[in-house]
Amino acid sequence: MDSLTVQPRPVSRRWRFTGWLLAGVWLFFLNVPLSTALHQPQPWRRIVGVATLFAFGLGYVLLFQWARNLREHLRPIPQRRAGMALSGLVVLGLASIPGTAGDWTATLVFVAASAVFLLAAVQALIIVALCALIPLVGAWLVPSWTGESTVTFAVLLASFAMFGVSRLAQRNSELRAAQQEIGRLAVAEERARAARDLHDILGHSLTVVAIKAELAGRLIDVDRDRAAVEIAEVEALARAALADVRQTVGAYREVTLAAELAGARSALASAGIAADLPAEVPDLPEEWDRLFGWAVREGVTNVVRHSGARCCTVRVHPDRVEVSDDGRGPSTPDATGHGLVGLRERARRLDAVVTVGRRPEGSGFLLRVHSPAEAR
Repeated sequence: MDSLTVQPRPVSRRWRFTGWLLAGVWLFFLNVPLSTALHQPQPWRRIVGVATLFAFGLGYVLLFQWARNLREHLRPIPQRRAGMALSGLVVLGLASIPGTAGDWTATLVFVAASAVFLLAAVQALIIVALCALIPLVGAWLVPSWTGESTVTFAVLLASFAMFGVSRLAQRNSELRAAQQEIGRLAVAEERARAARDLHDILGHSLTVVAIKAELAGRLIDVDRDRAAVEIAEVEALARAALADVRQTVGAYREVTLAAELAGARSALASAGIAADLPAEVPDLPEEWDRLFGWAVREGVTNVVRHSGARCCTVRVHPDRVEVSDDGRGPSTPDATGHGLVGLRERARRLDAVVTVGRRPEGSGFLLRVHSPAEAR
């Protein structure tokens, strides 16, 4: 399975051969009617008996493989076609009577087993009951047909065994369907994760690029040297964003708190927003350092893009990180967005909590990511 599609596992040649073997081995129980046909004194009876038994056995194996192939591919068995196929087996069994006499009832064992494997429960039960009664009624009508009670027992035993096999096949099909659905869900989740990462990376980088490009446009007629510096930084940011995208696609990108604080300082300066950032960061576990880095990236991106703030403050503690500003604040009590959704997904993996709202002072925006209370 690759990262984009989920394909059913192909059936190996060995498994296909095993399926043919499982279907064909039971034909051994046609040896009694076949022996009867071969010992018929009249040649035409021998020919009719052997030919019809051969056709019956071939039809049974093909029918079994057809149904098995449908189950392997998780497709339903067409009941009408299955009923027609069973009727064909019954006709072949009856056609063998001139060559097999009463021993033709052995074919009813295969008919009953096939019905259990192919048909719905009620239909299969009716056919099994008929296959079990026919030998007894036949022996009563034709006294020369002997051993029919043994056939009745074989019909019931084969039907019971095939019932177990069919239920096992059904459970295996359901398990394969569940595994494929899990695979599809895993692919969908991976796509969503990659989309969130790309959004978070490009959303921040392109916001800073746009601000610096706008600043360079205003400075080009006023201070060409400063404009040239801003354009050079735009180029550097674009290259860094491209590298981030490549690394994210390759699953190599690592976000660090220190790097995001440095990027935040540059982004805020370009936007003309005063930055109150920590000079040092505490020593954090790798996964928490990465999560706090994502929080700083998302928080500062929102400040630069939406807040209209004059000052942005970032505070980092061993158990939490806070990004706040003195701007307009959140537009809704529970602000949401692609970036915040991605941040909450990352925080959930560490049982961390993301809160968004106004600062305690009553104005501005506050984003806080902190460890659960029991972990403090």
